[in-house]
Amino acid sequence: MGFEPPQRLVRALGETYGDAAAAEWLGRLPALTDEALPAHSVSFDRVCAPGGRSALVLLVHRGDGTPAVLKIAPPGAAPAQERAALAHWRGWGAVELLTAPDAAGPEDALLLERLHHEVSLRSLPEAKALLEAAGTVRRLWVEPPAGHAFETVEERTARQVGPMRAAAAQDPALEPLVSAALAAREELVQDSPEAFLLHGNFRQSKVLAGERAPWLAVGPEPLTGERAYDLARLVRDRVEDLIASPGGAVTARRRVKKLAESLEVDQARLRGWTLFRAVESGTRALAAGRTQDGEMSLEFAAWL
Repeated sequence: MGFEPPQRLVRALGETYGDAAAAEWLGRLPALTDEALPAHSVSFDRVCAPGGRSALVLLVHRGDGTPAVLKIAPPGAAPAQERAALAHWRGWGAVELLTAPDAAGPEDALLLERLHHEVSLRSLPEAKALLEAAGTVRRLWVEPPAGHAFETVEERTARQVGPMRAAAAQDPALEPLVSAALAAREELVQDSPEAFLLHGNFRQSKVLAGERAPWLAVGPEPLTGERAYDLARLVRDRVEDLIASPGGAVTARRRVKKLAESLEVDQARLRGWTLFRAVESGTRALAAGRTQDGEMSLEFAAWL
């Protein structure tokens, strides 16, 4: 099948895996698609654009005419882990997996219910969006399946420590924020109070409108650990609006308090994970050349 992958995906894959590895996978994408479509007994409609940053999303139809989505991801995106999490949630708060987790077919392809990809929580006013986001993420926080292979918050964040230290070494101006973020992480992982199944990348743009339920989460990067870690990315949502607002710092701190109270999460732990995740995201963006994104995340972190 011949098609052009969305440029947003091409750029993001190059940033994540390097241009050579991204080009290699993109070169195999037509063959992967030709294999996945008949394996899932679906017919191709069109590529979803602009789509996501981690996988190709195809709009398809099943044999009975039901619309669906076929998501094809590179191995680095851990599609097997996403499949396992979606199978465990069984559509509760999240997009539904339409094939059994152990069904035959390419491991890197997921057949999912079709949502309204053009309508996310970011289309709502901020207060309403945060309310709906809180209600959605609460449903996802369940006990992990027995014998699961999900990594922990401690394991995932441990891999991020080295690049953060390298960023501080390259730019000494970053050192105070990086040190504060790493100190917060060290304290938090020593005494983690719970081990829920987490979305891993939960924010407003990862919650789409649906037919079966008003709002459903997509694109998990699942792991296990405390809820405060999962909530920390949501705190930073619409950071560009906060930066542009004269009261952005106050609003950010108020958001931490409000979300912690509404979801019964320890406020200090949410603040700590929000600081760590904002600094990690900011240093990673700077390293990838996304200067504006990086500077906004780091300015947000400084408010905390």
